[in-house]
Parts: sequence; C-alpha cells; structure tokens
Amino acid sequence: MTAQLSSVSAVLPACNDGGTIASMVLLVLDTLAQVTTDCEVIVVDDGSRDYTPAILEMLCARHPALRVITHAENRGYGAALRAGFGAATKEWIFYTDGDAQYDARELLVLAPAAATADIVNGYKIARHDPLYRIVLGRAYHLLVSTLFALPVRDVDCDFRLFRRALLERVQLTSVSGTIALELVYKFQRCGARFAEVPVHHYHRVYGRSQFFSLRWVGRTIRQLLALWLQLVVRGSAHPPAAP
Repeated sequence: MTAQLSSVSAVLPACNDGGTIASMVLLVLDTLAQVTTDCEVIVVDDGSRDYTPAILEMLCARHPALRVITHAENRGYGAALRAGFGAATKEWIFYTDGDAQYDARELLVLAPAAATADIVNGYKIARHDPLYRIVLGRAYHLLVSTLFALPVRDVDCDFRLFRRALLERVQLTSVSGTIALELVYKFQRCGARFAEVPVHHYHRVYGRSQFFSLRWVGRTIRQLLALWLQLVVRGSAHPPAAP
C-alpha cells in the first residue's frame, strides 16, 4: 500500500526543457494522486528560450493544480528553486528537475520514508552521464563532503522530499546549483531527521545541461569556498534550537 502524505507541493525548475517538461508535469501529477489528495505542481520557468513557455501555457489550461512562475531572464538554478519553494503552500515539498533525468514516479519510493524523517534524500544508483560529468560529479561530492561533513551520500541528487516547515527555520541564499549543498547543510544544522533512498538516473534526452562547463567549474569552486567561509569557518548559519 502506498504511503500517504498529508499534502504535497511539487517544484520543477525548468530552463529550455520543452522536450521533457510536459511528460514530467503529467508524471508528477499522476504520481502525486497516488500519495495525497491535496497537491499542487509549481514549474519555475527560468528564462527559457525554447518552446517551454508554450508547453506550460497549454498544460495550465488543462490542469488547475499546475502553476507557473516565469523568470524573464535566467536567474540560476538556486534562484528558480527558491522561487518555487517560496510559492509552495503544502506541508511537504518534493522537487526534481524538468529535464527528466529522474523518474518522477519514484516519489513513491521516497514517500514511505517520510513517516520517520523530515527530509528524504534520493541518491543515484548509477549516474548515466558522459564520463567527464561522472568524474566531475564525484570530485564535487568528495570536495563538499570534506568541507561540510554532510549527512548524505549524494548531495547533488536533485530528487528530494522535505517538510515545508524546515524553510521557516533556515534562510536559503544560493542562486546557483550550490543550493542543494546549502539546503542539506542548513537542514542538518537545525536538527532535521534525514532518510536516504536509492533512485534511478537517466541520460539526458533533450537540450543541454547548464552545468559542467569550464566556466561552471570555476564559478562553482568560488561559490563553494564562499559558502564554506560563511557557514563553516565563520559559523554564520546559526539555526534555532530543534523543537
């Protein structure tokens, strides 16, 4: 029997995901119906220049549970997620990417673990990316795990379910892909209970990733070091006491 959640906001950041966003929205809607009777889907279109906006407009006309937040210009992955989180109204927030590299139906795997956790973190069974991305991904995880002593085995697996109330106890500031690291670190500091479940990862079938370019590597290293200085060295992420 599928575990039931009280209510869920699903947040999908999208940028030039016209080839996948429709299937992702429909899969999320179908999957949410299996775990809750109270749900919404929030797509944040972060400055798409393909036909993503047209697809989302058609979907909104047919599915009242879908809302779209539009950024006229690309503001970054973290900014897109923060906008979606800020618009969420349900008790639980589920998020994954609009590029379909994760199977939205595996929310059914996350949901049972929520019975004893505040945040359920997916981890990739195997990463299906070009070799250079696999190598960079492993190096990134080793670096952030060393710098931040994270409680999860795969911080860059963007397939998570967490209680929205956690956002009332932390302030997220990242505008880039480092938001996942910031989220996990700050949730850990405020006493959140973590659970981890394995999920599948798939080849990207449409568009190009915004990450893993040489420019991305340099910018990410600078942002990581800035976060490390702010959160770990200076200890400025003082959380309220856990209830």
